[in-house]
Amino acid sequence: MKLGVFTVLFSEKPFEEMLDHVKQLGLETVEIGTGGYPGTAHCNPAELLEDEAKLKAFKKAVDDRGLTISSLSCHGNALSPDEAFAKASHESFVQTVKLAKALQVPTVTTFSGTPGAYEGDKQPNWPVAAWPNEYGDILKWQWEEKLIPYWKEMAAFAEEHGVKIALELHGGFLVHSPATLLKLREACGPAIGANVDPSHLWWQGIDPVAAIKILGKQDAVHFFHAKDTYMDQDNMNMHGVLDMQSYANLQDRAWYFRSVGYGHDLKTWSDIISALRLVGYDGAISIEHEDGLMSIDEGFQKAVSNLQQVLMKEPAPKMWWL
Repeated sequence: MKLGVFTVLFSEKPFEEMLDHVKQLGLETVEIGTGGYPGTAHCNPAELLEDEAKLKAFKKAVDDRGLTISSLSCHGNALSPDEAFAKASHESFVQTVKLAKALQVPTVTTFSGTPGAYEGDKQPNWPVAAWPNEYGDILKWQWEEKLIPYWKEMAAFAEEHGVKIALELHGGFLVHSPATLLKLREACGPAIGANVDPSHLWWQGIDPVAAIKILGKQDAVHFFHAKDTYMDQDNMNMHGVLDMQSYANLQDRAWYFRSVGYGHDLKTWSDIISALRLVGYDGAISIEHEDGLMSIDEGFQKAVSNLQQVLMKEPAPKMWWL
């Protein structure tokens, strides 16, 4: 496994300065934003695809520092009823897949997306209750008319380019759990897999170790985000896990994101890393820092320090004692 970072964290730094900063802290790989919510501060796919010299210079800057690119990330919502945003998200995904092939990057990370409740709706709709029955009807329509048709086509497109799609299991989107990921994968093929981010599993009540094992049995772990979550039981008793308060309201929220080791202890994180090894995942451990209590650099460095203690970098040995 290689320790890396989702470089949107350092969007204010120029590309090569960001690479130097990451290298100095002992990281080995970078996940780079290519559009959608992550933006294009460090990588504009359209520009690189149109200019071979710029493409080579981009790759050389990474190679010269002994780094690799673990993933290109274009998290958006190509199913959104907002036609302009849906189109931008789709075009960003298509360009990102093409760029991933050109750069020999194995994985593109994104969201599954969420459509409206019906044709002509104006906003995305995320059903979270089985009753009243209307919610089930909405969910069935979303999957059958929007989600599966779109990702069946995009999975085939990604396979043609030799790229895997890692859908982040994130609340607010139709694919947010092992079950929803595996349901979509069954309908669309093995190019579809999970970007496992424990921070979004914990608040849903899902054990990340169990999720990794479930997904791993289907070879469906395509990527991993290292981010933690603190669960405030007193506030959860008041608001429940579907807490719609601002993330800035830390004192009253039921849960909020933390740097690795500040929501769950390192034993928990060592169990997660071990589960990844158990199911054969040997990709990036990509740090995503959204801790409202720490600065960018301090939160990032704490995550690096804590993960270095539990990461497994050497290949598993033969069992010499057998």
